[in-house]
Amino acid sequence: MSIRGGMNEFMRQAARMQRRIEKRREELKEETFEESAGNDRVKVKVSGALEITAIEVDPGLLEEEGLEMVQDLIVAASNAALARARETIDKEIEKVSAGLKIPGLV
Repeated sequence: MSIRGGMNEFMRQAARMQRRIEKRREELKEETFEESAGNDRVKVKVSGALEITAIEVDPGLLEEEGLEMVQDLIVAASNAALARARETIDKEIEKVSAGLKIPGLV
């Protein structure tokens, strides 16, 4: 099997794909992903850079449920938001890379 244009063309295509992937990763860093726990009484927002940007807790929740439960809900909402962000990022990068899993590119 030969590659049309040879190895040089293959390398150029790989470089173009890498630029598109990096551009999309940068765009995704600006997106926000939100998840909640405890019937929406704890909400966590994360960025596409996988950083927590905001945590909202219903003021009455601490009194009703106690500190340990609130902490557990914060962890649950944070993990859900981070998982959603990772899943979205992976899907978007897969679109850009046409599903190719080339080590070093994706």
